[in-house]
Amino acid sequence: MRVGLFTALFSRLSLDEVIKKIEPLGIRTLELGSGNFPGDPHVKLEWLNAPSKLKDFKQKLDDHGITISALSCHGNPLHPGERLAEESRETSRKTILLAEKLGVTRVIDFSGCPGDSDDARHPNWVTTPWPPEYPEVLKWQWEKKVIPYWKEHARLAENHGVKIAIEMHPGFVVYSPETMLRLRAEAGPAIGCNFDPSHMFWQGIDPCRAVRALGEAVFHVHAKDTRLYDVNLQVNGVLDTKPYGDEKNRSWIFRTVGYGHGSEFWTDFVSTLQMVGYDDVLSIEHEDSLMSVDEGLSKAAHFLNQIIIREKLSEMWWA
Repeated sequence: MRVGLFTALFSRLSLDEVIKKIEPLGIRTLELGSGNFPGDPHVKLEWLNAPSKLKDFKQKLDDHGITISALSCHGNPLHPGERLAEESRETSRKTILLAEKLGVTRVIDFSGCPGDSDDARHPNWVTTPWPPEYPEVLKWQWEKKVIPYWKEHARLAENHGVKIAIEMHPGFVVYSPETMLRLRAEAGPAIGCNFDPSHMFWQGIDPCRAVRALGEAVFHVHAKDTRLYDVNLQVNGVLDTKPYGDEKNRSWIFRTVGYGHGSEFWTDFVSTLQMVGYDDVLSIEHEDSLMSVDEGLSKAAHFLNQIIIREKLSEMWWA
């Protein structure tokens, strides 16, 4: 297991500046955004037609001993707005092609969420089986939009030696292990998950049990935590639409690893990942509104490195 970084938190910095920040932290693995929600990406899709720039980019990483864990293009390829959907799809398609050229085997994306009909303007995330029109919408979404798109897209990825790691995220049709495994069953083994425990915590899902249920479908892991605040949670529940910056009044907020759950959880989480065959990157994603990017990154890297060192020492002792 090793610590990596999702560079979206440094989207305003050049790659050279990012490298300077991660080297003192012992991080040598990057997850690089390529478009859609990550903002200004550190890899450019136009490099598909610029071999010299792609070569220079690869050489820079090699010179610093840096590997790429995944390319990320979180978008909504099922958006009812045709233009928005097509932009997400094209970015994802080109990201797969770019990953192949870079020798990267994983692309991270969202499953997306359609509307409630072909005439819809906005996504419709169904979360309840009643009134009866909701399960009808959900059935239409999966049969007419979700399954056809992801079957085709999975074939594209497979043909180019790439696996797609869907981040289970509320607001989209895949947000839990059950919905993840449903999509995988329909689209095939090229589809798996980018496991982010922070999105499990606030839904009431035990991340370690979820990892066991997903097994080999865990393709990539984000290291991000969530702090639950019972003083608000027990009054208003988990479905909280207040801005993330309203920390005092929210039921939960995203935190740097170790600030939502302690080392006991994270040690068990790493061990559980290893049990199901995942011994790869823990990619730090910083979305902690109470910490600066630099502080959050350094604390997360130190915390996770200590967990990994203890795990390795434990393995050596038992060996």
